[in-house]
Amino acid sequence: MTDLALQQSVVAASPRGKTFAAVVVIAYALFAALPIVWIILTSFKTQEDAIAYPPVVMFQPSMEGYVNLFTIRSRQTPEFIASLPPAQTWYDRDVRKRNMVIAGPSKVVPRFINSLVIGFGSTFLAVFLGTLAAYAFSRFKVPMADDLLFFILSTRMMPPIAVAIPIYLMYRALGLADSYLGMIVLYTAVNVSLAVWLLKGFIDEIPREYEEAALVDGYTRLQAFIKVVLPQAITGIAATAIFCLIFAWNEYAFALLLTSGDAQTMPPFIPFIIGEGGQDWPAVAAATTLFVLPILFFTVVLRKHLLRGITFGAVRK
Repeated sequence: MTDLALQQSVVAASPRGKTFAAVVVIAYALFAALPIVWIILTSFKTQEDAIAYPPVVMFQPSMEGYVNLFTIRSRQTPEFIASLPPAQTWYDRDVRKRNMVIAGPSKVVPRFINSLVIGFGSTFLAVFLGTLAAYAFSRFKVPMADDLLFFILSTRMMPPIAVAIPIYLMYRALGLADSYLGMIVLYTAVNVSLAVWLLKGFIDEIPREYEEAALVDGYTRLQAFIKVVLPQAITGIAATAIFCLIFAWNEYAFALLLTSGDAQTMPPFIPFIIGEGGQDWPAVAAATTLFVLPILFFTVVLRKHLLRGITFGAVRK
């Protein structure tokens, strides 16, 4: 009995160890979440509270940042404000308190839609092409496979901004600048190398015997791939999709250089949210808060697959 307890103590953490680990994880989670919490709080502050020093922790919540984010405002004289009919909405009343009127909607909604189309479009293409390439490298004898894999990996060895100027000149010559197609193709090209390497590792862990049994039963290679391999690799595909989406969603340098209007995404748009007398920090915080929500939602939806995908193949039976 003593020997059994000793053997278990080698692999099982003691209650004190579990408590210490839990405290460390919770402390790290709180520390990591602090900037996000501060951004969310700032989005509900007024401009005065947002720039106050020392920083204001207790404040009266305000929707001023979100109103400023979604609207364009124009300063008017008190006499002109008084001559207007009574405000019909709460945000009209809030704006008029600062002697301003709403002149129209801002460009935040089109920019947000651009991020959705480009981010999810490039992620789908990168994962789709990466899955096919990874399956080929994993299951077939590809000539110079190691050299090709190293070449694919080498595309990630330099920062993307290092090739920004050549890509800008090429895109301008081809007419792809400031377009959905140009940005989706670019982000797909950057992400596909990551997708190939990640997915090859996942597909390597799937026993070949599953496919061989399917082929014996009369399945074609494509049917075996779709009905046997893909369900087994769904965890790896989900994990890869999240990593690819994070890059495409947050990418700033290419978006700043190659887009300015029709295809501009949120990252280069957010820093240029200008308010009265300078940077409108509540509006910037509001835009950042909304910008984080899709990637957070996408990650939460796939969280089970993400956890299984990261640990896939860690323990061999």
